Amino acid sequence: MEIQIEVQLFANSAKFLQSGSCSVKITDFRKEPEWTAAITAYEWIQMIKKSVRYPDDFQILSIVYNGENDITDLVRKVRSIIIDDLPF
Repeated sequence: MEIQIEVQLFANSAKFLQSGSCSVKITDFRKEPEWTAAITAYEWIQMIKKSVRYPDDFQILSIVYNGENDITDLVRKVRSIIIDDLPF
């Protein structure tokens, strides 16, 4: 299944909009749509950061999936869970 993700970013003292279509597992999405979208958005943002090499002032301003579902806070929670889950 595909979802549409739009991310508003701040970098180099300017705002940017990145949007794209991402694949999600249908079973996961049916069970927890917002959490599944948040994990997918987090992974996609990490790929964007690696490919574009955003500077230190990089910030995520907002994240919306399928045009109307704001998951900004959930994506921030995904980040903190991943950092806390490291074995060292």
